[in-house]
Amino acid sequence: MEFCPTCGNMLQYELPHMGRSSRFYCRSCPYVCHLENRVKIKRRQHLVKKEIEPVFNKEDMKVGGSETDATCPSCSHGRALFSQVQIRSADEPATTFYQCLKCEKMWRED
Repeated sequence: MEFCPTCGNMLQYELPHMGRSSRFYCRSCPYVCHLENRVKIKRRQHLVKKEIEPVFNKEDMKVGGSETDATCPSCSHGRALFSQVQIRSADEPATTFYQCLKCEKMWRED
């Protein structure tokens, strides 16, 4: 894996084509590195996307949540569990997560 010395992005490899030698090039800036010798790719690494984990789940809400008056956007029930979590920087307000006591739908308010 090679990186662009100009902008730091990962370089792309381009196979030789119509007499032009193989090269590494940057998608973000005009940097190009022509290769004189043949390049042998030893191993290809396939990247696997990680599963997205929720910031707050229903089990967390049942353990640490408190009851309050809040209207559910799905069923319009008037009571819900709530919990506040600081998910952004300290100078931003905390995010309040709600869970309806009737239909168990979760929603948040910043």
